Amino acid sequence: MKLLPPKRSVRPAPPREVARLRARLAEAKETLRAIRAGEIDTLAGAGQAGRQVFTLEGAEHAYRVLIESMNEGALTLTRDKMILYANQAFARMVRCPLEQVTGGSFRRFLAPADRLTLRALLKNAAKTGAKILVPLHAADGTRLPVQLSIGAREKTGRGRLTIGMVVTDLTEARRTEELLRALAHRVVQVQEAERSSVALELHDQITQPLCAVLFHSQGLVAKLAGHSGPARPEAVKLRDLLSQTSAAVERISRNLRPGTLELLGLVAGLRAAAKEFAARTGAKVNLAGVQPLGRLPAPVELALYRIVQECFKNVEKHARARRVTVRLHQTADAVFLVIDDDGAGFDADHPPTRSPVNGGLGLLSMRERAAYVGGTLQVKTGRRAGTEIAVCIPVAPGGEVAAAI
Repeated sequence: MKLLPPKRSVRPAPPREVARLRARLAEAKETLRAIRAGEIDTLAGAGQAGRQVFTLEGAEHAYRVLIESMNEGALTLTRDKMILYANQAFARMVRCPLEQVTGGSFRRFLAPADRLTLRALLKNAAKTGAKILVPLHAADGTRLPVQLSIGAREKTGRGRLTIGMVVTDLTEARRTEELLRALAHRVVQVQEAERSSVALELHDQITQPLCAVLFHSQGLVAKLAGHSGPARPEAVKLRDLLSQTSAAVERISRNLRPGTLELLGLVAGLRAAAKEFAARTGAKVNLAGVQPLGRLPAPVELALYRIVQECFKNVEKHARARRVTVRLHQTADAVFLVIDDDGAGFDADHPPTRSPVNGGLGLLSMRERAAYVGGTLQVKTGRRAGTEIAVCIPVAPGGEVAAAI
């Protein structure tokens, strides 16, 4: 027969002990509620490093009302990224109840790569503030583009530094930026369509009649070849004036709708534009490293051609340069264009612009041209130091534009 150990009797806890435990539990619940409500200034706790005291910034009523009325998220973090305080705006951003945010780690709302970047920024937070653009990973899986503005806060009771952070939702700003970009792209399209229409009108309505009048004026000069007196010199002046006017109209028409670019490609178009600019202004134009390229997508060729045109125009009106160099080369995945001059240059912080009525916005229009085909444009300049415009446009294998237009 198997003997069972005697049953141990469980003695109930004394009523006084039960009352003490209940009181401690109620106190803990009230403390947690007060922390979440921001009614506590200081929090003391025991950790691996010993007893730690944290000052909970923003517990004052007036300060809390200000923080809670913000549309931006506000956080107070420890060095190890534990959230001591968060306002309701941040909780809404991360789609998470506020009670589940406070006391948790801020790291869970970031991708692994962004956690490493944030760690490096927090190391210098005591010396200087910092800003970073990151996607915030909300609790429901969505990603929110935000800007984190980081700065040091006051030290805690044991001299430990806390971190203040403002989280700005960039969703609306990004949407507005995309709408503006789409509008700029549409303006470029409409502008090119209007230029083609005007060029066609000039050719049909102005250039052809001018050529006919010029032909008759040449005939008139020939008929007056044997006559003496003022009639023949006046006819010669009339012929020369008509010739100059016809050439100017032809140049304007060609710039509005570059037939050489459309038929022969970018390199031929640039050579024609450089030759015409040099002949008109007397500046020396050097096409360095411009080798025959395969045909690029029409939007890319047009964007690069218009950027060079705008550079020539700026050199003529502002830079007063004697030398202009144009470099163009293509790699497996990008096209690079560099235009530099030895002109007056300008202050990069206050670039010159022209009124839209006078034909554009200078550097802004060139940047929009590059961005239209997924490229970038950089400017290096200084007063009396010349100007360099560098354009890079990604192109996928086969000549297609890498970025969506």
